[in-house]
Amino acid sequence: MTQKKWFWGLMAPLASIVFSVAITSIILLIKGASPFGTFQVLWQFGSQGSNLVTEINQTVAYYLAGVAAAIGFKMLLFNIGIDGQYRLAVFFSAVVGAQIHLPPVLHVLVIMVTAVVVGALWASIAGYLKVKRNISEVISNIMLNTIASGIITFLLQPTRLGYNLKNSNNSQTPPIDKSGWLPSFNIAGSHLYSYIFVAILVGVLYWVLLNKSVFGFNLRATGMSFRAARASGINAPRMIFITMAISGGVAGLTGVGEMLGNTHDYSLSFPTGYALTGLALALIGRSSPIGIALAAFFWSFLEGAAPALDLYGVPTEIVIVMQAIIIISTVVSYELVKRINQLQQQKLVGQAAVEVKEEVK
Repeated sequence: MTQKKWFWGLMAPLASIVFSVAITSIILLIKGASPFGTFQVLWQFGSQGSNLVTEINQTVAYYLAGVAAAIGFKMLLFNIGIDGQYRLAVFFSAVVGAQIHLPPVLHVLVIMVTAVVVGALWASIAGYLKVKRNISEVISNIMLNTIASGIITFLLQPTRLGYNLKNSNNSQTPPIDKSGWLPSFNIAGSHLYSYIFVAILVGVLYWVLLNKSVFGFNLRATGMSFRAARASGINAPRMIFITMAISGGVAGLTGVGEMLGNTHDYSLSFPTGYALTGLALALIGRSSPIGIALAAFFWSFLEGAAPALDLYGVPTEIVIVMQAIIIISTVVSYELVKRINQLQQQKLVGQAAVEVKEEVK
């Protein structure tokens, strides 16, 4: 039975990708483009050494956003506030990092801890509203994203915590000392951020938390049935609040790798949109550390290879279409797998009941 579950669990995402490729091919044929040529261009450009390094760096950020979303999923919470949590966390960690002067390792640790704390505190607002006022975390997080953007824009003014470079309107924080930088590995002419090891550590801790701790058991139990968890003695509201805070803490780490490995400051040009991407990756990866990692790399690969399509007269938006189809087909595939597993379990229960009756006779 376990082997069958693993089989169907692997078939669902594979079927989603195949279905996405098929639908994308039909769209390309309607447009008059060659599906084979398009996918060949994506593969050739995306698999180049320097591009792969860039894609891996992007994978790390997407992976952390996916883990943050997956933690919320386990409690049936939609943490759509990852964007605001990550941006506010990176902003304040950049400000703190620029103001302190510590030995290299300690300096980096302080910056990371600041990001985690800020992300957790900001997410805990949505958790508090959910527990105390029964306000949907989706609504509160959308509002908190906007508030976070306003706070950052206000504080980044040159008269406050930011400044503008000459001949530039892009406000940014003061640069962080080299003691607060993370080293990079020069591979294929590009720089691979050592922050990848932080992402690996987060993935391991996430797995241990969920599968090897009492808190993880309580978290999953509460997510399965709020009422049953309360009846068994679990403080369900407290679990919701803590889970949202942990999710925000992980979200706070999302953009730290880019800051410590490349920009060494925070500016208004920092990327956005990690919330929806993280939710999509957690869904595709079934909230599994390895599944999210594979989904994040695939997502980054498609986005990294997309610019090459313009050179061949194919709109880059076809990649967005492909990603959207993958999400939709993944939802459908997992629902089908769920129903297949339920039917198999019902058959096993029926067979066991028949065997018991025969033994009684």
